[in-house]
Amino acid sequence: MGKIDKIFDVFLKKSIFKNKFILQSNYYPEQILYRDKQIEQIASIIAPCLRMERPSNLFIYGKTGTGKSLSILYISKKLGERAKKQKANIKIIYVNCKLKKVADTEYRILAELIKKLGDETIPKTGLSINFLYERFVGLIDKEKQIIILILDEIDQAVKKIGDEFLYNLTRINTELKNAQISIVGVSNNIMFIRDVDPRVKSSLSEEEVSFPPYNALQLKDILEQRAKKCFNKNVLEEGVISKCAAYAAREHGDARRALDLLRIAGELTERESKPKITLNYINKAQEKIERDMVLDIVETQPKQFQLVLLAILELENQAKKLKKETKIFTGDIYNLYKELCKSFRIDCLTQRRISDIIAEFDMYGIINAVVISKGRHGRTREIKSAIPLSLVEKVKQILKESLHL
Repeated sequence: MGKIDKIFDVFLKKSIFKNKFILQSNYYPEQILYRDKQIEQIASIIAPCLRMERPSNLFIYGKTGTGKSLSILYISKKLGERAKKQKANIKIIYVNCKLKKVADTEYRILAELIKKLGDETIPKTGLSINFLYERFVGLIDKEKQIIILILDEIDQAVKKIGDEFLYNLTRINTELKNAQISIVGVSNNIMFIRDVDPRVKSSLSEEEVSFPPYNALQLKDILEQRAKKCFNKNVLEEGVISKCAAYAAREHGDARRALDLLRIAGELTERESKPKITLNYINKAQEKIERDMVLDIVETQPKQFQLVLLAILELENQAKKLKKETKIFTGDIYNLYKELCKSFRIDCLTQRRISDIIAEFDMYGIINAVVISKGRHGRTREIKSAIPLSLVEKVKQILKESLHL
């Protein structure tokens, strides 16, 4: 019997998982723990649509893994059930703006919205934006109805294509005679709203709901709730769930991170044909997640972000060659970034915008940025790459391929 057959035989034996899907991000539990307050707030804001009144636009924000998407989709399901019972003509359209194929251009966002309204004839390219808006408005306004448009990870779309499409969407109600549309924006980054057009900001943020991070005890309860349904009996070593919760609490209270840790630890355990998930497998899962997360962030960033990261890595490389202590400041990065933009014939962003990008990389854990006071000369930030040494060459390769070096 070959090695591959042996691997297949291992996985055909009894699994430690009862239902692995329960630990995945697209599983929606019947009960969402520790989010009653936020769910009630959102429900009360959108409830007027059951009387066929347009709800206020809503902006939901909080860090990754704090239950935003879970909660809005749970409420959407309940709203859909109630609307059917009340015979209220309400359509809920959900768009994940992080998906490249959906939201990396205004054209694609509009094409996706039109598709979700039942028209699948729109080609991937070739039509004017004005035509798409007219088609979208026509589909909405053909009958009396309320549209709830949920734009999840809305900051990702704005980062890629600007805020003009948001302004256009918030203005659509002025063109409608029969229908009305309400926009629910969901964001991991509250700071993005600071930089959008003031008209968009005031319209999108008619109502706001904040999702705070989970603490370690809350994460432990969430993991225990899922683990009971996910795993067979006696496969978790004592302390495994507490360790997962502690890791995730350290990472901004990210429940998604905690669930991924537990799932990946289980998968690694199975691959090695072990009967129990031990604390050691949590450590291995943590290393794997960090590696995958860094590469995913680098690969999915817009070109301007990638140029900033390339500038940071290049400055560190130059210092290393000269055997100097690596001290990189915001101004150094901006100067090299401008040179790179000139080389690639890419429009150069302002130094303030580059500072925002640096802050985002710091938030992701890709770099460490420490504010340094220069007395009467103001303040700057000292920047160091936080990318593990084992991944630096892989990251450079991704940047080179993306920027066509």
